[in-house]
Amino acid sequence: MSDRIDSTGMSYWSGGAGDDGTGGDLPEHNEVRWVRRRKAQVVAAVRGGILSLNDALGRYSLSLEEFIEWEREVGHELQERRRTGRLRELTKSRHGAGRRAN
Repeated sequence: MSDRIDSTGMSYWSGGAGDDGTGGDLPEHNEVRWVRRRKAQVVAAVRGGILSLNDALGRYSLSLEEFIEWEREVGHELQERRRTGRLRELTKSRHGAGRRAN
């Protein structure tokens, strides 16, 4: 997750799902179904400085423990994506390296 600033000076962040967004892309309040993607958006916004931790806790009626659990979920998912992506790359390179040109 990273944050960027565009030509207008608005800060953007890259969410856990690889989505780019701004603070306007966040759920408006706590009355939403909290799927992984929305949790990742809130975690990315806090990490990227778009939303303070205190604002996130208040806006979404979260306890600090709940937010920490969201961070863990997002972190585990990112690690798994990176791991499986690396395995795919290694598999592709090994298959390609073993072929001979005729």
